[in-house]
Amino acid sequence: MFDNPAPAAIKALLQRARTIAMVGLSPQPKRPSHGVARHLQQQGYRVVPVRPMVTEVLGEKAYANLLELPFPVDIVNVFRAAEHIPALVEECLQIKCPAIWIQQGIIHEQAADRAREAGLTVVMDRCIYRDYLELMI
Repeated sequence: MFDNPAPAAIKALLQRARTIAMVGLSPQPKRPSHGVARHLQQQGYRVVPVRPMVTEVLGEKAYANLLELPFPVDIVNVFRAAEHIPALVEECLQIKCPAIWIQQGIIHEQAADRAREAGLTVVMDRCIYRDYLELMI
């Protein structure tokens, strides 16, 4: 059974992070990913969209996948279905991202275990913005 990091570790992750790659960030304002990204931007985070077929979301250039990012990111936040998580973990490892955050309602324990065994911080089945509100404000 997967255990998320303790609240203090999640808070530390949110405190040191500056750039978040959001996989599946929707350009549609009514979608949950859009609202989460907008709120995180308002708190000072740079939120980079990772979504094919989109050029820009919330004023940030979009990238088709994590491997196209020309700069490092502190957290990869995932708004994709569970079957995409294993491939995203592999991309995180390739770009040497230190943390993957898998949004609330998305669970893939094998991929989470693979990421953790490779040294990534893994948060799964939690909303990054709700945790921000709970732990940082």
